[in-house]
Amino acid sequence: MNDSIQRFSNRVENYRKCRPSYPQAVVDLLANECGLTSDSIIADLGSGTGILSELFLKNGNRVFGIEPNDAMRAASEKLLAEYSSFTSINGLAEATTLPDNGIDFVVAGQAFHWFDRHKARTEFARILKRNGWVVLVWNERRLESTPFLRSYERLLLRYGTDYPVVRHENIYDDIAALFAPGQSQLRVFENHQVFDFEGVKGRLLSASYVPAPGHKDFAAMLRELHSIFGEHQKSGTVTLEYETRVYFGQLEN
Repeated sequence: MNDSIQRFSNRVENYRKCRPSYPQAVVDLLANECGLTSDSIIADLGSGTGILSELFLKNGNRVFGIEPNDAMRAASEKLLAEYSSFTSINGLAEATTLPDNGIDFVVAGQAFHWFDRHKARTEFARILKRNGWVVLVWNERRLESTPFLRSYERLLLRYGTDYPVVRHENIYDDIAALFAPGQSQLRVFENHQVFDFEGVKGRLLSASYVPAPGHKDFAAMLRELHSIFGEHQKSGTVTLEYETRVYFGQLEN
């Protein structure tokens, strides 16, 4: 099976607990700029453990979560069990199983860089209603804004298995090509997480590009993380700062 599907299978619990959520400002933006209402129907592609889906479910939307990884999909079903308007589907961004022209918003959180862009664009166009919207969202960790974040980035560069290759910042050209011949708009919001050591450890281990338990570098990586935390913690916590980047637009033929 495709590595991009399975690479998070042993990260699910840390992903569920320690990945950042998305600010309410995302929903407010889409309401103001794209006509999002509580009646809008959402397809969350690569929905993972349900973090982005929950933002729209809280807004009253019907949400179809499309996720090919069995473990992550099960986590989302558990997290979102209280929402009767959530439907979990074993599918791909390129093959959602959804009917034609039934979706108001196709959204993807932290996932677009795993898609086959050409096939996904065809699928987006198929399932979207006329004048529907595509929304791509990332929580992009700041790399240089604090001494802790600079040290954390150096740790990832030292121990990351394929970190430079899979960083989502590498796909800006793909975003432009997805919306071509039209264009997307970009809005950026501040976001952050405050962690004790166990929290920042879980956040680190939620990333698919760092060594997992059993890897020869796993213990050394955690020792360095502990040292970094000890150097930079204030009152027993550190802060991860993010920019929540929201790309939104409509597809043109």
